[in-house]
Amino acid sequence: MKIKVIKKKGDVLTFLLKDSTPAFANALRRIMISEVPALAIEWVDFHDNSSVLFDEIIAHRLGMIPLKFDPSKFNMPDECKCGGKGCPLCQVVFALQKTGPGVAHSSDLKSSNKYVKPTDTKFPVVELLKGQSIKFEAVARLNIGRKHAKWQAANASYQYYPEIISGDCKNASKVVSECPTGALKLKYKKIDFKDPMLCNLCKKCEEVCTGNLKIKRDSTRFLFRVETISGLEPAYIVQKAAEILENKAEEFKKSAGKL
Repeated sequence: MKIKVIKKKGDVLTFLLKDSTPAFANALRRIMISEVPALAIEWVDFHDNSSVLFDEIIAHRLGMIPLKFDPSKFNMPDECKCGGKGCPLCQVVFALQKTGPGVAHSSDLKSSNKYVKPTDTKFPVVELLKGQSIKFEAVARLNIGRKHAKWQAANASYQYYPEIISGDCKNASKVVSECPTGALKLKYKKIDFKDPMLCNLCKKCEEVCTGNLKIKRDSTRFLFRVETISGLEPAYIVQKAAEILENKAEEFKKSAGKL
């Protein structure tokens, strides 16, 4: 199989997976969503909270703040030398203390590791009125999205690559203009794709066409869209997911050999 990067911009990566199968494409998608380790706040110890929000609500908000970190510098707690008790190699401690009036943002979180911080400084934690205050310590650890959504590394999706079998229409201009997603264009007076990512195989063009137009899905090519919702780069998420899938295949091969 082959991979061709189509577009890489900010938090989103789109690529084309060629010479593959639906089973492999879906397995890769599922692993990107649920099994690539990410860092997130797991528990919070409140020392003071006189705001209008309960401790549980603030803790939930903190857990959903994506954290930027270097995955090569951290271990899963159960694989760490400390045995999961907690050390700089498997966890990061955040502290926040603030008195109102004002809004406590993610920028107010003080990290025990200067290289680990929220991906944005403007995530609101809680609004404090005059006389209200908040003080807590929070511990972030690695885990996977299958355990909780706060550890989900990315939103990943794929679609079959659309293929035009025949694009001869007497009313080609009308077909292009009536495409609901704007995926088509005219090329040498024939219908072609302007952007295959926009085509959802709705078949509207076939209905409008006066002539011969047939669009089908190619079950060996898949258009992927990967958007990171963690502090990890989308390219890293794809690579890590492929590595995890390879390890799973090796484990299955070893287990099958024992039968």
